[in-house]
Amino acid sequence: MLDTTSASAAPAIDWYTLQKQAHREFGRRIAAVDDWNAPTPDKEWTVDDLVRHVVREQQWIPPLLAGLTLDQARRRVDPLGDDLVSEWHTHSALATAAWQAASPDASVQLSYDTVTVLDYLREQVSDVTIHSWDLARATAADEILDSALIEAVWTVFEPQRDALEASGLFDSPVPMPEDAPLQSRLLALTGRDDRR
Repeated sequence: MLDTTSASAAPAIDWYTLQKQAHREFGRRIAAVDDWNAPTPDKEWTVDDLVRHVVREQQWIPPLLAGLTLDQARRRVDPLGDDLVSEWHTHSALATAAWQAASPDASVQLSYDTVTVLDYLREQVSDVTIHSWDLARATAADEILDSALIEAVWTVFEPQRDALEASGLFDSPVPMPEDAPLQSRLLALTGRDDRR
């Protein structure tokens, strides 16, 4: 998984406010879905697969922030139903409440390491932000994301430019001019090209 601790040296960023904004961005794109089988920029995923991935990530947040181990949390995560819009709203709200209640310095056991709540939050905000663009592209919705979100996620991904591809989570970075918009450069780091 990504090293989110490098973002600790960045100027103060209100990741809790950005988490809510990232969820608003994703929620708006879900509202635009009319073909759940449409392809997405995540080449092996349909829109249904993409949304299920993001919702499942939200399901894990409350039990993990409550201090449960991965095995204990797994028993709390129920299979998702067919109404993914409703599932998103339910689990987005539960995750948001869990973030607000958690101490930023508390430890969270993830599949790859034990990290702080704040580092887990950075990772989750970054994930939802990138997938908001994926969903926008897949549904022909507005692709322009909140600039504060883009700037914050850049502080997570840019220092790891050389490690992103090696992580196995992203395609090879896409060459992008240095004067391209920051959103385009951020997406390019994750193997996405918003010019096509």
